[in-house]
Amino acid sequence: MNNAPFTFHIDPTPTLPTRSCRFMARLLGWTLSYGNYALALLVWWQSDWFIAIGTLLLGIIVFGILRSKLRNESIPPSQGEYEYNDYAIATWYLTRNHCFTISTPTE
Repeated sequence: MNNAPFTFHIDPTPTLPTRSCRFMARLLGWTLSYGNYALALLVWWQSDWFIAIGTLLLGIIVFGILRSKLRNESIPPSQGEYEYNDYAIATWYLTRNHCFTISTPTE
């Protein structure tokens, strides 16, 4: 039997390398957090408040599905039970899919 204690390794939220990647992460995090309300206000301004309430309720579902898709695609499965805010989800997603850097080889 192995009596050694099991140490669980948690990867920290990655840091983005460039200013444009950090801006995209802030923009995506803001969109996941407040895009639903901005969309409902835009619909309310263009049409009726009743349609805006329906858009708000539908937007909660759509943005929730989008948030969970980005989370499941980018955050490692071993860390899936931890809570992450929208900026952290955007940072993980952009690090895994768009803003990765090539490390310089060490000699």
